[in-house]
Amino acid sequence: MERILIIEDNKTLAKLIAKKISTELNFEVDVAFNLSEAKLFLKMYKYFIVLVDLNLPDAPNGESVDYVLKKGFRVIVLSGNIDKEFRKKVLKKSIIDYINKSGVNDIHYIISTISRLKKNQNHNILVVDDSMLYRKYIKEMLENLFYNVITVAHGEEALGMLSSNPDISLVLTDYNMPVMDGLELTSEIRKKYNKNELSIIAISSTEKEEITALFLKNGANDYIRKEFSKEEFSCRVNNTIEALENIQIITNHSNRDYLTGLYNRRYFVRTIKGYMKHTQESSESFAIAMIAIDNQNSINETYGKDNSNRVIVDASEVLRSNINHHDILASFSEDEFCVVLKNVNKESALDVLQKLVEEAGNSSISIDNNIVIKYTISIGASMNNYDTFDEILEEADMMLYNAKQKGTTQVIFN
Repeated sequence: MERILIIEDNKTLAKLIAKKISTELNFEVDVAFNLSEAKLFLKMYKYFIVLVDLNLPDAPNGESVDYVLKKGFRVIVLSGNIDKEFRKKVLKKSIIDYINKSGVNDIHYIISTISRLKKNQNHNILVVDDSMLYRKYIKEMLENLFYNVITVAHGEEALGMLSSNPDISLVLTDYNMPVMDGLELTSEIRKKYNKNELSIIAISSTEKEEITALFLKNGANDYIRKEFSKEEFSCRVNNTIEALENIQIITNHSNRDYLTGLYNRRYFVRTIKGYMKHTQESSESFAIAMIAIDNQNSINETYGKDNSNRVIVDASEVLRSNINHHDILASFSEDEFCVVLKNVNKESALDVLQKLVEEAGNSSISIDNNIVIKYTISIGASMNNYDTFDEILEEADMMLYNAKQKGTTQVIFN
């Protein structure tokens, strides 16, 4: 488990922050009440971040911040000093944030900030700027916020990087660049990625309002003028990433079955049509299989709805864990699934489907009073020997019907 160190001489406040962090964020938390104690902790452990009070009994003038930074730890400063000039001076250091100790809301802010930093580790950001110094400056700020950062010098290089790194969440692009400027780059990116997939923030020193408008009209999510403050930059980047996460959560919910987490029928049909177009161009063969849990109504009546749902979830896990990661698996109804086995012939597809039947038959669900529920599945399948998806699916569905008629627990493959 990762650790956080709090260096704070107000024991009540330190213990309160520590309790909130360990309870809500699942970190191990150490507390030091002065710099001498903190030095011992810093020798013993690696820390995700260190929360540092500026005024400690043995470090009254912010020496604690410089010491922790020198040791290579990321720092959030805690202070009761609200003087604007003093705050500005501290923010020039390589700290994550400066938080006033004024009340409960500040503790909530600490919790949300740490939570955001933890999530930031899952995001890759592409920085595009022809100035090496500016690229380095932005990269350091982003890495201090726990982002993974890639830097390139111009727009064409950025497009190549996006092609080879499809998991980039955000592009930060300068406006004035040779070969392809930031506005052209934004337009090119939006031809391939919409705002639900990738965010763009433009950065420029120009004062022309029409440039801001043009960036936003061409698909940028936000616009930052150069000479920005560290706090403004951090807030805009974090807010943009958080908005992208929220959109992806909503999109994911709309594409997934609520019980099993598998793709739902609507998403499956949309995806398979694109895949079929690809196979027609590449002559790649594939199989579609309809899969049903045998006697699911009987399981429901005998063991109840909750246990019946547990069988459905278990069956979905059996299917998911015994097909290739590039295959497409979806929940079609309460007790039926559909899978596309990509780039297979009939013989190799049959081997996979027979293994699914075998693995399901070996699985079981333990419930109260040492009762064990056993279940089986039946499968109907068809190769892509038809012109449309509907025709292939109809054939697979007919094969599933035949399998059930012949006694279940088997594969019928046309």
